[in-house]
Amino acid sequence: MLNKIILLLISSFFYLANCLANEVFVSLKKDKVNVRYGPSLESPIKYVYKKINLPIKQIDKKENFRRIIDIKNNSGWIHVSQLKQINSIIPLKDKILFQEPSNFSKPLAKIKKGRILIVKKCEENWCLIKTSKFKGWIKNTHVWGKN
Repeated sequence: MLNKIILLLISSFFYLANCLANEVFVSLKKDKVNVRYGPSLESPIKYVYKKINLPIKQIDKKENFRRIIDIKNNSGWIHVSQLKQINSIIPLKDKILFQEPSNFSKPLAKIKKGRILIVKKCEENWCLIKTSKFKGWIKNTHVWGKN
């Protein structure tokens, strides 16, 4: 009986580790991306994203398709050719953009929650980001899209 419990625990651990290994953030490569009900080009289109660089979480993969979930819990399948490595984040709360990666640095702007920010690089708790008007550092806590 004890052996069966240990075997069950070990197999559950490997299943969970495999599921978590598939979960990574990616970004949309184009400004129009079809999300499908299933992992095939013959599968009907569920909805269409119209936001280039939108960060989404990959939660599964099957051949050339990736199952994704977005910040609003919408899910579906996207062809791998429409995705790229993560290069953006979305703040979940309003943020202050600083000139340097420090709370004591000069504040440059207030970044509203929900805005797509292009990430140039990250260091410890800070990310250097770019918007259409500003470039600076924000704390990378409370953001969607950080691996």
